[in-house]
Amino acid sequence: MSAIRPNPQQFQQLAADGETQTGPVVMLNLLKFKERADGGDVSGQQSYNRYGTNVKVLVEKLGGRILWHGRADQTLIGDGDWDAIALVEYPSRKAFLEMAMSQEMGEIHHDREAGLADTVLIACTETNTLNE
Repeated sequence: MSAIRPNPQQFQQLAADGETQTGPVVMLNLLKFKERADGGDVSGQQSYNRYGTNVKVLVEKLGGRILWHGRADQTLIGDGDWDAIALVEYPSRKAFLEMAMSQEMGEIHHDREAGLADTVLIACTETNTLNE
């Protein structure tokens, strides 16, 4: 099982990459919900959805946007049993880090942690290699 929060080394690497990589970053979120949210009377998905509604405001305030969010129907190659996937674009790695470390995020993050059983978060940068 993966951690729900990045470890300090992962944050430091993303910050270092933000110094050299300019432009947008798309975060690929693989999400597995708990059957019941920690300490609550709602499902893990309902708890995460509450987080999602609140984090969308923070993302948009930074100039980012949710590109796509949907159900993960079936894994065809590889391992993993994911319930949902989200693609979220931020104007920069720096903007993502500002949001992740903000007081506002601290106030809503409990719904994310309460609802997720497992997650993977991958920072992605667009390339044009398929168009060459």
